[in-house]
Amino acid sequence: MSARTSSAQGAAPKPILKKPRVDIDTPKVLKKNVSVHAKTRLVSAHAPVPAPIKGKGKGKGKERATPVEPKIKPQKKTTSVVSDPSSSTSLPTSFKAICGSYEKLLYGLEGTVSSEGAEYSFHLKPIFIFPAHVSCIKAVAASPQGGKWLATGSADEIVKVWDLRRRKEIGGLMHHEGSITHLEFPSRSFLLSASEDGTLALFRARDWAVLRTLNGHKGRVNSIAVHPSCKVALSVGKDRTLRMWDLMRGKGSASMKLGKEAELVRWSTDGSLFAVQAQNTIDVYSTDMELLHSITHPSRLHDIKFCKHIDGDGELLLAGGEDKKLSVYEVPKDHTKVPTIVADMVGHANRVKAIDTIRIALPPGSRREFTSLVCTISSDGKVRLFDLAALPVSSEEKTLLEPVTEYDTKGTRLTCLALADGDSDAKLPVNGKRKREDHEDEDSQEPETEWGPQHAGSGGEEVNASENEEGSDED
Repeated sequence: MSARTSSAQGAAPKPILKKPRVDIDTPKVLKKNVSVHAKTRLVSAHAPVPAPIKGKGKGKGKERATPVEPKIKPQKKTTSVVSDPSSSTSLPTSFKAICGSYEKLLYGLEGTVSSEGAEYSFHLKPIFIFPAHVSCIKAVAASPQGGKWLATGSADEIVKVWDLRRRKEIGGLMHHEGSITHLEFPSRSFLLSASEDGTLALFRARDWAVLRTLNGHKGRVNSIAVHPSCKVALSVGKDRTLRMWDLMRGKGSASMKLGKEAELVRWSTDGSLFAVQAQNTIDVYSTDMELLHSITHPSRLHDIKFCKHIDGDGELLLAGGEDKKLSVYEVPKDHTKVPTIVADMVGHANRVKAIDTIRIALPPGSRREFTSLVCTISSDGKVRLFDLAALPVSSEEKTLLEPVTEYDTKGTRLTCLALADGDSDAKLPVNGKRKREDHEDEDSQEPETEWGPQHAGSGGEEVNASENEEGSDED
């Protein structure tokens, strides 16, 4: 686990902040001294990747050392159904909803589904509620493919890592020097963070070492989005720029001036589009950064999210904001056509603050094998769940969708949301791979050595995007 330090021969390292006492089973922080000797790659998925956009480099000064890339053994081809996201055998049968709040409380809700004949219903119940930080929680993220890791970021400048399965805290990453604004797991092996200090950081989940620090934004980074291939990422910030990062090489690859401060950036599920949100506008771009559409929403927006149709290959864009509802935009396959609102998810008494989605398997005998759930949090303190199966495949009139269940935090001001796979035995290991990977994760966290501050020179290589691409000047 990495931590901020001064020189190895200088002043004493900054002490680790003590954890607040919690009501659930609070673990002792695992301690580990971390040293990074090689750079690693993000594992790529089978998804279209944006064509690289070359910018003129400003390669003056000293040359940087060439990153050492590890040799990757070729993987054997398998015909496992686990790789098919639409197969109900590969989907979780339950899920967890994790919510952060201004009151420093972290809520963990377990979502389950029950059936009676062909009909099914959903339930949310709390499994933990405790103060996770010493300041308000601004970002949460859960690792995919099993949901083992949970990361939370706060105005206290710390990224905390938790083991969701054992409900234990692993420790705190004190790499940033500003409030944490965004967290995302590109895969179950890496964590990407953004901060008000203007940097992005890439952590390795095996030992929580900092692999790269990405510099380029002049001011706060508001949002990051990793392409489905895990090879590139986008970021937007206070400097009114959109930046593209090459995660394979750990450096900036392109930038574009937006002319306004964007608050969010999101990739579509197939990686062929991305959307940039600012105030009440949503700008939709192609992968070569060409503006396709500029959508003016009826109200101020707080979150947007792409998700797939349950039936067919269509795509939806969810948008929640001040109008107390979640608008559902239909994104046509023909990208020259403008997305239009086809449904509204209603029932909120205040602004919608955050959105997340998850696809789960339904009990045997249900009228469907699987469905997609949309979870929202609102400033009214409620967590609501919507079933996308209720959305008609085609309709000339706008559809109103009511929540299928909700949980009331009794007035807590919720700020951020993440959905994770539940603890289910329905996921069968293929050739023992899942079981072996889980044991490796647990072994990597055994408290064999003390977790001390990171020595100088072991915090990962800092990369300045202004030396790799154009457009780094301020407006």
